Amino acid sequence: MRAEMQNVLENNILRFWLDKMLDTEHGGFYGQMMGNGQLVKTADKGAILSARILWSFAAAYRVLHKPEYLDAATRMKDYILEHFYDKEYGGTYWSTDYLGQAKDTKKQFYAIGFMIYGLSEYARATGDREALDYAILLYECIEEHAFDSQNNGYIEACTREWGTMADMRLSELDANYPKSQNTHLHIIEPYTNLLRCLKELQAAESCDYVPAIGSVLPMGVSVPFETIVKIEGSLRNLISIFTDRILNPETHHLDLFFEMDWTRGAGRLESYGHDIECSWLMHEAALVLGDKNVIEKVEPIVLAVAKASEKGLRPDGSMIHEANLDTGYVDDDLHWWVQAENVVGWLNIYQYFGDEKALQHALECWEYIKRNLIDYEHGEWFWSRRKDGTLNLDDDHAGFWKCPYHNSRMCLETIERFKS
Repeated sequence: MRAEMQNVLENNILRFWLDKMLDTEHGGFYGQMMGNGQLVKTADKGAILSARILWSFAAAYRVLHKPEYLDAATRMKDYILEHFYDKEYGGTYWSTDYLGQAKDTKKQFYAIGFMIYGLSEYARATGDREALDYAILLYECIEEHAFDSQNNGYIEACTREWGTMADMRLSELDANYPKSQNTHLHIIEPYTNLLRCLKELQAAESCDYVPAIGSVLPMGVSVPFETIVKIEGSLRNLISIFTDRILNPETHHLDLFFEMDWTRGAGRLESYGHDIECSWLMHEAALVLGDKNVIEKVEPIVLAVAKASEKGLRPDGSMIHEANLDTGYVDDDLHWWVQAENVVGWLNIYQYFGDEKALQHALECWEYIKRNLIDYEHGEWFWSRRKDGTLNLDDDHAGFWKCPYHNSRMCLETIERFKS
């Protein structure tokens, strides 16, 4: 499986983005390829797409050491800092137009989290000081503008100038609540990676972090202890938010939407893909934090959340998206991202808890992916297959939400976790 995944990563996923999505005229990568294969060169460029491209190529370079991956990552890092970073108010925009001009200037903290994820991975891979500077700057931005000091947790969004917004939804598919599981999941993820990056650089004595945006001075001085302590505190708190607030203690699913005071909203919703993704990301956060007491508290919850996600499994190993228990509606499309997280989540259970059934879940889902979701003709993966087995060509093949991240990360996680 490891060898198969490296082949898919390099020759199917990353090759597609390098060969078909590079915007050689305006910089960065194109913003959209439709499900029918039509490239839309004038599509807006999204923050999430851009940050995920940066993360994918930076991680691929860190693991596989190929110069073309570093070139792509550097291209995206430079584009983000030039076109997405708000030089007046801080933070990053939600989108630019195809020319790189700011389009939607709201500050969605989910997207800023992904910017931290990509920049911190670039710093992990290269020791680049500028990327680290901006990653920490964006971390401080989230802590200043998104953190709810009264009730704990993080809000969804602000205006460009950090004002309040009536509609804070991440997408049209989401309910409009000030806090969500999804945004917290994608804040704990980059905070984990940023802390890991700082610890690795400190251990290697290759970085002495001194805030100096745009500095071209070589690395050479040690990561201040207080910087690491501050991020550790944020990560420790986020773990407790998941275990004590977001986790439904009765079902062990993750509730999705919340009021400011953590009153659960939007009804009884279950998102199986987010459940299995959270199980391993929460575990990863605890392991990177390195506190034995936190790990002991988290690991039974990791197992319980993964077990709860089995409700979304089909006999062939694939996993459906989500269900609304109040209305009876079930989204049983088999989305590409859910399958990728399904594989990683169960591999994590197998690796750390020795559960052979978990390994079987991962293997079966990987077989489903190979048979049904990988586009062997054009590259990348299809968005989803419907319940009846037909391909979903209505949604993007590449775009605002269809990025090389869930699938490339699945491959890279497998390569790193099970080194020969």
